[in-house]
Amino acid sequence: MAKITYIEHNGTKHEIEVANGLTVMEGARDNGVPGIEADCGGACACSTCHVYVDPAWVEKVPAKDDMEEDMLDFAFEPDPARSRLTCQIKVTDDLDGLVVQLPEKQI
Repeated sequence: MAKITYIEHNGTKHEIEVANGLTVMEGARDNGVPGIEADCGGACACSTCHVYVDPAWVEKVPAKDDMEEDMLDFAFEPDPARSRLTCQIKVTDDLDGLVVQLPEKQI
């Protein structure tokens, strides 16, 4: 289990325990975090689970692959260093304490 903090665009925080093996997106979806739409269900075929990884965590999460990088081109105001698709980040004990910030909207 890892405790992940999801911060809505308005500053509302959701601290959620997410089981290892799930994705950061599934943790948000299963716990009703607003702002993670996940239209494609985690297939990396949209950008509606886009977040900004807290700067302290950017180097600690697994690297983006080419498919995720391509899908981020469709996200709302992507940040080359901090933007990630939460469907592509698998939860492990190493992510305990991860903080992600949601964009103003998903497109």
